[in-house]
Amino acid sequence: MESLRLIEQWPVTNAAAAVVRQDGTVAGSHGPTGQRFRLASVTKPLTAYAALVAYEEGVFELDDPAGPEGSTVRHLLAHASGLAFDEDRVTAPPGTRRLYSNAGFDVLGEHLAKAAGIPFAEYLRQAVLEPLGMTATGLSGAGSPAATGLSGAGSPAADGVSTVDDLVRFAAELQAPRLLHPSTVATATSVVFPGLKGVLPGYGHQNPNDWGLGYEIRAAKSPHWTGALSSPATFGHFGQSGTFLWVDPVAGAACVALTDRDFGEWAVPLWPRFTDAVLTELR
Repeated sequence: MESLRLIEQWPVTNAAAAVVRQDGTVAGSHGPTGQRFRLASVTKPLTAYAALVAYEEGVFELDDPAGPEGSTVRHLLAHASGLAFDEDRVTAPPGTRRLYSNAGFDVLGEHLAKAAGIPFAEYLRQAVLEPLGMTATGLSGAGSPAATGLSGAGSPAADGVSTVDDLVRFAAELQAPRLLHPSTVATATSVVFPGLKGVLPGYGHQNPNDWGLGYEIRAAKSPHWTGALSSPATFGHFGQSGTFLWVDPVAGAACVALTDRDFGEWAVPLWPRFTDAVLTELR
């Protein structure tokens, strides 16, 4: 796909991108797709998928208590537990605000590990990464691809390391689930606790700030990191390390882009322009 070459114009040292269709075929790729990059918050969709596998396996129920008083697994996945952004501190009653929370996903990982009886990183590997053939993906204890390898005890919120090649496999799974029942994925990628206001990191207050179970829902948010041509049903995540993964069910395709430069003002105009070019080429 010619549109993927736009990453050559990004002010980054290394970037890779790929598009995978709903039927699992790769429509195109560009750059070092086998290179490992820090995922930052693109770790969360992987963590969420592991949690949903745990739910289907009966490890816990989505409405089991987890996190602050009154909060459940569902609240943690949907950033509605009331926990603060990066600390285990309650800032609102559960279910009243969309408070994006790394702390909430760390609590989720701890809850899953306790319920399953194995470390979260190992559950993630067994439940998601190994079945999908994502051999270059894992949690790094120091948030660096070169730090502790791929078996460390990193944060379920932000310490993932992966490649475009691996994330293409995951993006294909999101579109045609094999590890989960399609109805579970449909629930996870639909709005949970509708109408909640909140801040979308990097893009300010959104009303509503729609979210599913671990997946941000594009809806009518503005500004946004996807494109003007992205359907409201688009879901996915972006990461502070300059990474993103989106799935547009209307377009019947998903896109992954990984870079080695932290998200910032450089990405605000370039990412939507890139996404619109990809969607135009897919038509």
